[in-house]
Amino acid sequence: MFDLELVEQLMDIAAVVCVLLAAVLSVAAGIGLLRFPDALSPLHAATKPQIFGLLLVIAAIALDQRSVTTLLALIPVFVFQSLTAPVAAHMVGRAAYRTGQLDNDTLVIDELGPAIEQAARREETSGR
Repeated sequence: MFDLELVEQLMDIAAVVCVLLAAVLSVAAGIGLLRFPDALSPLHAATKPQIFGLLLVIAAIALDQRSVTTLLALIPVFVFQSLTAPVAAHMVGRAAYRTGQLDNDTLVIDELGPAIEQAARREETSGR
């Protein structure tokens, strides 16, 4: 019914396309890191393509290896990276904000400022 050789060729082509798309996303993330002026702006440009690029690389490996075992071994890699990349970006953003490494002109909504002021007031009242 299906030509097995044709299916394998299509899977190989899909794997190559996934790797090429992941490479394009990596380049886009690198350009985003270099293009934006302060520390907060490139965080989105760095984390989103990283996660989707990793998903594409994992899909390419799974298509190339054609093994459920390989796919099952790669799922925790994706899960842990998906959990740690946003947290790391958040922590970098907080550190950049607290050290003043940001451009206030491009900051549209400042949700962290009131929280820091409130925490500082709490420290002042509890320290007395």
